Amino acid sequence: MRCEVCGRKIREAPMRVVIEGAKLTVCPQCSKHGKVVWEEPKPAPTFQAPTFTGQSTATRRPIQIKKKVIITRVDTSQEIVEDYAEVIREAREKAGLSHEDLGKKINEKESVLRKIETGKMAPNDQLVAKLEHTLKVKLLVPVAEEKVPIPKAANREFTLGDAIKISKKARESKP
Repeated sequence: MRCEVCGRKIREAPMRVVIEGAKLTVCPQCSKHGKVVWEEPKPAPTFQAPTFTGQSTATRRPIQIKKKVIITRVDTSQEIVEDYAEVIREAREKAGLSHEDLGKKINEKESVLRKIETGKMAPNDQLVAKLEHTLKVKLLVPVAEEKVPIPKAANREFTLGDAIKISKKARESKP
């Protein structure tokens, strides 16, 4: 019998596993990729001493595989620096690492690192943490809030229209 995932010959007991909604007969190595629904009992040896466990082999329950839940926290008080691509490239070159070497160190693909260094892709929080630790650089900075001057009117309140006018003036004054 062959594994329906990797195609290798199944030498141990085959397992019935649900992987992305499909029920497949797989080897024990490939069973880690899904939820085990049924496990074929291993063939009994020719001689077996009697055991009284109270549970017959016919009522065996399927093995439950617990998946680790990863909780990601988004920190809105910090943002990535604008020139992150240059900072990462310079730090990598200073450390004398190639894209491949850095990728192996932080367990990331070479192509992802190239895209980040060219600025085509921004790293996520987990990747930023890995890069900061490995390259010993600072990529996250506190969020800078823009201060908008509020005009003081003697006899009227500040309105939404006033805020729009101020933001238009601020955009026009920027080079």
